[in-house]
Amino acid sequence: MALEKEIKEQLAGYLELLEQDIVLKVSVASDENSNKLAEFVTEIAAMSPKIHMEKGNLAKTPSFSVERVNEDMGIVFAGIPLGHEFTSFVLAILQVSGRSPKVDEKIISQIKKISGTFHFESYVSLTCHNCPDVVQALNIMSILNPNISHTMIEGGMFKDEVEAKNIMAVPTVFVNGEPFGNGRMTIEQIVTKIAGAVDASEFEDKKPFDVLVIGGGPAGASAAIYAARKGIRTGIVAETFGGQVLETLGIENVIGTKYTEGPKLMAQVEEHVNEYDVDVMKSVRVASLTKNEQVEVTLENGAVLTSKTAIISTGARWRNIGVPGESEFKNKGVAYCPHCDGPLFEGKKVAVVGGGNSGIEAAIDLAGIVKHVTVLEFMPELKADQVLQKRLYSLPNVTVLKNVQTKEITGDSKVNGVTYVDRETNEETHIDVEGVFILIGLAPNTEWLEGTVERTKMGEIIVDKHGATNVPGVFAAGDCTDSAYKQIIISMGSGATAALGAFDYMIRN
Repeated sequence: MALEKEIKEQLAGYLELLEQDIVLKVSVASDENSNKLAEFVTEIAAMSPKIHMEKGNLAKTPSFSVERVNEDMGIVFAGIPLGHEFTSFVLAILQVSGRSPKVDEKIISQIKKISGTFHFESYVSLTCHNCPDVVQALNIMSILNPNISHTMIEGGMFKDEVEAKNIMAVPTVFVNGEPFGNGRMTIEQIVTKIAGAVDASEFEDKKPFDVLVIGGGPAGASAAIYAARKGIRTGIVAETFGGQVLETLGIENVIGTKYTEGPKLMAQVEEHVNEYDVDVMKSVRVASLTKNEQVEVTLENGAVLTSKTAIISTGARWRNIGVPGESEFKNKGVAYCPHCDGPLFEGKKVAVVGGGNSGIEAAIDLAGIVKHVTVLEFMPELKADQVLQKRLYSLPNVTVLKNVQTKEITGDSKVNGVTYVDRETNEETHIDVEGVFILIGLAPNTEWLEGTVERTKMGEIIVDKHGATNVPGVFAAGDCTDSAYKQIIISMGSGATAALGAFDYMIRN
């Protein structure tokens, strides 16, 4: 399979950065997929005198490993890493050749200290924008620690394996043959899962902050930048950096940027934050917040951080419908990301719960992959934009059911159907589907604030025009607040507002 001209031109520039020779060991048979993979590797090897191609005897066929000369680095690609995984491949060959990965020194130290043998397998689809985070993290860990190895498995080329393991969501990761995790995971989260949580002792010497931001999404990042630019002591504490935006594929409404993708945007935002003197504390969760003389933030590991002011920007998550079967069959047919998991349902019948823009966009997207899509909408009419509805109704393999309430998702080892009730007649109906995609909006991540700050009945933090809550010195921004609209650019703006509000509060107090 010949690489597109644009990809080859892009790759040629990266190959000039190779620091030492690498070897691509190929394990193939005589089938069509093997021929495609062999052609891909041959074409890559021909592009640089520092890349050598050899025959290998790997555990999976077709596959190829990325190695140094006479040194196995534990990185294997089972399938052709194109689509979203092309970047993973490029980074792998550069890092194996000697270029340092862009990872915090603390994480590098933690990875090198990991003892025991860990062989990871990550099942991905090439349309999944969350998968590269996991693939790249596991590849970096394999390069840094000889006890760790990783095989990326492209689901399209290993369909029998995917079916046999009941994999219905990507990325799905196994370690030493046992399930390890599903969905997007950062390198910090993976390391924490293996090596344990960040110890509370690491926070003992932290001096009080002027502004402590809780949450690492667009609102939190914006707040941190605006605070740091004032020359005040600023910190961010977050489980992961990026927030809900990492789940977003195409972004076309960030002013001044015609098109970008969630992971790319938040990687740029994180780089921007790191330009300033901000103490970024990742891989930790906040347990509670109290206001005494200062704001005290207690972490789940028991550590306590103090600050003159705090900005809560914990964002939101996909809202659950809360019916029997939803949690039981999550990643076993219940999904929330059509871009990531849609290809796993090729040729199958699925349902989409939700008639807003996200639900209808998902239905349109899935209709090009699956056999049939049934849309279930609670209200008498769809809420999506008319242009999306027009497109939806033009598709021959879509059924739209309005004014119905999803009652139950059924299955055995995986989803086999969904039951709904007609809200007008109370008639109950069951339809056979193998997947249920739930897209009914967002729920704020504010449960941990119970009894602390004033919230709406939906759990959103109530703020004024300065981003202030009802607790002096405590501010909030982004999708966790009662803002009228949940948009990236609005979250960034509200983060800036909260930071300026916090700075003004300190001046006056």
